[in-house]
Amino acid sequence: MISITPEAAAQIRTSAKEQHLEGLPLRVAAQRLPDGKFHYAMGFDEADPAKDTTYHIEGVDVVISSISLDLVKGMTIDFVEIDGENQFIFLNPNDPNYTPPEE
Repeated sequence: MISITPEAAAQIRTSAKEQHLEGLPLRVAAQRLPDGKFHYAMGFDEADPAKDTTYHIEGVDVVISSISLDLVKGMTIDFVEIDGENQFIFLNPNDPNYTPPEE
């Protein structure tokens, strides 16, 4: 399972409303590139019960394909300010480039 911070969940709900996509789940995907790095994607999409696992996290319906499920297991999605810009980040202990945040 993955986690979504309250800040990220609020931004996801705002984005869905602004794009008139309320009711569609958020699809989260990860792909391992040939060099071992991970590439992440997310967007609003229909769920396919035959191929997807669905979660309800922080008030957000999330779908993850069976292909991405093992890659994102234990990941947290956050929404933070970096260099003056707000953006989503993926904190994924499965990613070889992951560095835990300093506390």
